[in-house]
Amino acid sequence: MQYDMVFEGGGAKGMAFVGALQEIESRQHTPARLLGASAGAIMATFLAAGYDSKEMEEALGETEAGQPVFMGFLENPPRPTPEEIQNSAIRQLLRDVNIRVIPDVLEDKIDDAIANQLASSPLTSRIYSFIDKGGFYAANRFLTWLREKLNSGIYPLERGAFGKGKSRAFGDMNLSEYYQATGVDLSLVGSDTTDAGLLILNHRTAPNCPLVWAVRMSMSFPMLWQEVVWQSEWGTYRGKDISGHTVVDGGMLSNFPIELFISNAKHVTNVMGEKTTDQLHVIGLLIDEGTPVADAPEVAATGAGFDFGRLQTVQRLMKLINTMTQAHDKKVIEAYERLVIRLPAKGYGTIEFGMSEERRKALVSAGRNAAAQFFNRLEKEQELFSFSLTPPSVLDTSAADRISTKILEE
Repeated sequence: MQYDMVFEGGGAKGMAFVGALQEIESRQHTPARLLGASAGAIMATFLAAGYDSKEMEEALGETEAGQPVFMGFLENPPRPTPEEIQNSAIRQLLRDVNIRVIPDVLEDKIDDAIANQLASSPLTSRIYSFIDKGGFYAANRFLTWLREKLNSGIYPLERGAFGKGKSRAFGDMNLSEYYQATGVDLSLVGSDTTDAGLLILNHRTAPNCPLVWAVRMSMSFPMLWQEVVWQSEWGTYRGKDISGHTVVDGGMLSNFPIELFISNAKHVTNVMGEKTTDQLHVIGLLIDEGTPVADAPEVAATGAGFDFGRLQTVQRLMKLINTMTQAHDKKVIEAYERLVIRLPAKGYGTIEFGMSEERRKALVSAGRNAAAQFFNRLEKEQELFSFSLTPPSVLDTSAADRISTKILEE
């Protein structure tokens, strides 16, 4: 059976998706349309590329120099060019602070030295990056890793123009090419901070956007990773030129946009495409931070140096973002709870990228058990309907129509 699948954002907690997919595979269900935000964007993209749960677990569990591969994505930003330093916010701030007792020529030299030192020091370069580019870390290694994964292994699907049994070669495709190659209708969520609007990136809305950059934008957690600037060569978004706009994590505006797969409103299907499955065949995979993970070991101290995730400022921002996204998504979840698989993740951190193998296994197991309970409930409901003269209830799409209209407003 085919289902439209929505993957919520959740950072490192997204390992729970692997367990859910194990259960989905065991029941021989397959994806129709795919929609993902943040960490969910990575999972949805891999699923479109024909990755099974075993391949995903191996990819996400990779290590490099004895550390989980995702720890490498918390990399020091590259040193900016002299021109970038001169045009930076920090250099402009120093330029605006005029110390009258120091001659301007000397003060300029001092300001240049301060700006250059901030940009080149391993520690202060992160602060420089945060002030000037919106995040403590670069994510160039993530882009390299993602391209490698999209160009690794064998494509196993019958659908699409790429061809079953061929070596994957998706890493340099744009969204239009990826859709043609795989036949999978993939949408990724981003937040345009220039226009304060939600971006739904797919082959209809942004056909020329590179696939890896669409994922990179969707997973760009504010303050953690540098924001992405939309490039002119990526084309338009829904016919609008957004060159120069800054884009961050889609979860900023909607972390669980399941309503986009439920609504039948024309302005929604223009963006998301028409349904190809039964109305009730939508699954939302939700990271549930209120449900504990059975047999999960305690977090072990890594001793891996200074961790910006421990800063109270970062933690406060994460709580604020969670509050903002949950306020919106809560309405959707309440309206369509019957379509939601709640994946336990209590006690796990969004940026717990150094997660131990034991904690990772517990999270995966919890995800599989939650999915099993979800499908067992569906099967019981279907059995009851088969012995009843009352047909299954029709899904009320009014809430989805109303909420999706709001978030897709131009």
